[in-house]
Amino acid sequence: MKKALIITGKFVQDPEFIYPYYRLQEDGFEVVVATEDGKETQGVNGNKVLVNTVIDGLKTDDYDILVLPGGARAMEYIRQNQQVLDFISEFNAKGKVIACICHGAQLLISAKVVKGRRVSGYYSLKDDILNAGAEYVDEPAVVDKNLVTSAHYKHMGPWLKAALDLLKK
Repeated sequence: MKKALIITGKFVQDPEFIYPYYRLQEDGFEVVVATEDGKETQGVNGNKVLVNTVIDGLKTDDYDILVLPGGARAMEYIRQNQQVLDFISEFNAKGKVIACICHGAQLLISAKVVKGRRVSGYYSLKDDILNAGAEYVDEPAVVDKNLVTSAHYKHMGPWLKAALDLLKK
């Protein structure tokens, strides 16, 4: 069975978690949700986020796709976890598909995987993306090698479709 990993935390942007969670299941994935403590959390809009593992001990070879939803407050905390950044860096080095939306781009920046690449992220992150050495692109789905990024949840359909299409290649 195909496996997807969503790394998230308290105050994730609810739609950016909920849509990929169910859409990936619809496409036949087992979806694993990881947080620092492995406990149920909640999104910024109050929706419960069911969690089934902890970030500590994750192995890149166990997953086919990594999803990084946004949520400014969630990402501010998660990007301080070196294990998460190392995991993203290794996942990227292996050329595995990373689907990242909105403030999730902060994790890509902190993991140092954006330099020289075309990347989208929430509009307020444009300068951060540029300062990290990437080209900021404002399109619904920006594909650069194994990265599929988008700026806003209004583009979740094209964004996740592009990620799934890339995974099928």
